[in-house]
Amino acid sequence: MSPSIPPALRGRRARIIAITVPVGIVGSLIALPFTAQATPSPDAVIAEVYGGGGNSGASLTHDFIELGNAGGASFDLTGWSVQYLSGSPSATTKWSVTPLDGAIPAGGSYLIQQAKGAGGDTPLPTPDATGTVAMSASSGTVALVHSTTALTCLTTDDCAADTNIKDLVGFGTAAVKETSPATGADNTHSVTRDAALTDTDNNSVDLGGATPTPRNSAGDGETPGGGGEPSPTPSPTDTTPGELRIHDIQGATRISPYVGKSVSNVPGVVTAVRSTGTSRGFWIQDTKPDKNPATSEAVFVFTGSSTPQVKVGDSVLVSAKVVQYYPGGQASGSQSLTELSGPTTTVLSSGNKLPAPEVVNAKTLPDTYAPKAKGLNIEPLALKPDKFALDWFASREGMLLQIGESRVVGASNSYGETWVTTKPKQNPTPRGGTVYTGYNDVNSGRLKLISLTGDTLTANVGDTLTGTSAGVLDYSNYGGYTLQTTTLGKIKSGGLKPEVAKKGKDNELSVATYNVENLAPTNAQSKFDRLADGIVTNLAAPDVVSLEEIQDNNGNKDDGTVAADQTLAKFIAAIKAKGGPSYEWRSIDPQDKADGGEPGGNIRNVFLFNPQRVSFVDRPGGDATTPVEVVTSGKNKKTVSLSVSPGRINPTSDAWKSSRKPLVGEFDFRGQRIFIVGNHFNSKGGDQPAHGVNQPPTLGSETQRLAQAKEVRGFVSDLLAKDKKAKIVVLGDLNDYQFSKPLTNLTKGNLLTDLINTLPKNERYSYVYDGNSQTLDHILVSSAIKKPGYDVVHINAEFADQASDHDPQVVRIK
Repeated sequence: MSPSIPPALRGRRARIIAITVPVGIVGSLIALPFTAQATPSPDAVIAEVYGGGGNSGASLTHDFIELGNAGGASFDLTGWSVQYLSGSPSATTKWSVTPLDGAIPAGGSYLIQQAKGAGGDTPLPTPDATGTVAMSASSGTVALVHSTTALTCLTTDDCAADTNIKDLVGFGTAAVKETSPATGADNTHSVTRDAALTDTDNNSVDLGGATPTPRNSAGDGETPGGGGEPSPTPSPTDTTPGELRIHDIQGATRISPYVGKSVSNVPGVVTAVRSTGTSRGFWIQDTKPDKNPATSEAVFVFTGSSTPQVKVGDSVLVSAKVVQYYPGGQASGSQSLTELSGPTTTVLSSGNKLPAPEVVNAKTLPDTYAPKAKGLNIEPLALKPDKFALDWFASREGMLLQIGESRVVGASNSYGETWVTTKPKQNPTPRGGTVYTGYNDVNSGRLKLISLTGDTLTANVGDTLTGTSAGVLDYSNYGGYTLQTTTLGKIKSGGLKPEVAKKGKDNELSVATYNVENLAPTNAQSKFDRLADGIVTNLAAPDVVSLEEIQDNNGNKDDGTVAADQTLAKFIAAIKAKGGPSYEWRSIDPQDKADGGEPGGNIRNVFLFNPQRVSFVDRPGGDATTPVEVVTSGKNKKTVSLSVSPGRINPTSDAWKSSRKPLVGEFDFRGQRIFIVGNHFNSKGGDQPAHGVNQPPTLGSETQRLAQAKEVRGFVSDLLAKDKKAKIVVLGDLNDYQFSKPLTNLTKGNLLTDLINTLPKNERYSYVYDGNSQTLDHILVSSAIKKPGYDVVHINAEFADQASDHDPQVVRIK
């Protein structure tokens, strides 16, 4: 699916509005949330988890887990334990156990100290129990267990069935969690419940990022709930501004020179307030800026899950600790935000005029997106806002900005996010987007918008956001810099329509690829109907359709089911109901949980074909682990065929570990043999973001895709070595760009032609992500296929209402 994390699968600290996250970017990526772990607890719960002790920027020396008791009686912990599991467990991962004793007082807390880091200067309050577990700061799972025996469950469903687990908290990108993981944890933030210990069995709702507040059973430590915002009533003793201004705290690099230190009475005017969700707070901006364009004049004041007691227009003094918050955790490669955490706020006056927002237009942002640092971290570098767009944004962090009429380049999604361009002439597509043409040509004019006030947009690519939109500049690990709007313009339709492919001639074989985004019988019939209509109407009923992300017969239920005949029967029936052919299908069931994608879904590649137009050459023996080979027969061994059909390319190779294996089939069209290879390479989920701290970003997932491309190349090379005139189509969701190493490996030496490169440069896209129109899906052909007719059929990616997040493609072969 998406090149990083799909909108529907995103775990995030609630940086924007209160959201219950369902998480989606990924037949290629991670799982949709499962059922709740247990019934909500009336007494003992895991109240706070912190894994950043002693890490960079942390003040606390140790990791810790805090339990809370919402009941009216003490809770006996004799024979109990807390246990920790890494966020991405393998089949051999073990739970770490810390035995407990004593009790949690009624309405009180219980503190478990864990491993000590190398840094920090503040010890925990005296712990009630001590362990040695080195927990991750950004992702993991903690369980409260009525046993001291290590758990064996490694999935959410299996842990849900374990009656010894009383409470469970998954955070970051944890695979094991209650419904969906809590977000906001990093070196300087824990995940914590509110003071009422609310427990709805949804970690992302119940817990959020906060300044760590460890408290033991004796009541020593800080009040839980993320560090409250005290009454803002001014006192005669705290109305004098401190020595430091916001621009001093922000500094001229991405890291505050005062990180980890406490600051007093920092002055500013409140420009925006976030009073919902688990990451509440407010932005303040200095009304007396300095003359340094590299230093921001605004900062976010983080109040955790406590509602800020300030209003827009309040003149305030804030005393707090300076922290660097990394959305998604520091390991994600994202940039950080300088924040004031655990604040004490004094309101001096109300109704003050706000600083004028800085206008962003076509000339504001530099054309060059980011400084080049040979892959190293750019955080220590001095900001150069006149040279690099990322530096310009970093130097305006938290400040009021304003844009005028702007073209939409990324359709509105379920999170309320919409992408516009502030540079309308930068790499425009014919349909109104902005195309991504290469690693060195990142579109610097893109800007993500989301409303801070609850206003919504429903916009397609090519629409126009009219009027004025203004707000504060924030940052997310998904999408980078974001304008959180307090004033939002209106949408004027650009009239974008879904495309319809040219119907193939009678003597042309039409072959299409379509990622149908985790299709399962449990999906609504409307999804089947829309996808079917896309195949029949928009793709003009191709003779062969190579499908990606067909799930097994019960979707993401993880019970060992691998067959997908019911999924395909329902889809084929929907196609026929739309007036399409009575397709037949061929596929190979994967081994359970071996092909990646949504856990329990067992996605696979599938061929649909119209038996009235083309024949499938069945050769028995293909299964999940048997490799397909090219064999020769006949006089002088000039007849080339497959050892099995359908078959899989070297399925036991490490290249395909936790990833889909290519499906290969022989087809016969009017006496001509066609070899088709359907693919779904591993996702880009391991790549660092283009807007991150390492420039250029590390493409961690590319190594496996390159190995996969080499496997496919080896098969195609063998086939062409035995028949240089073989007609071969390699197609599917290759999860990478036409200029990437995996694709250039497939095309080097003219082995195959990537048909996306035959289109004009501004039309080379099948997917829209972060406002970039880009290519993840491909059709490649061998040289024996002359003058193929080729279309990318834009029916999904540019629209707010999508049947899939990918656009299909079709090739017509004479």
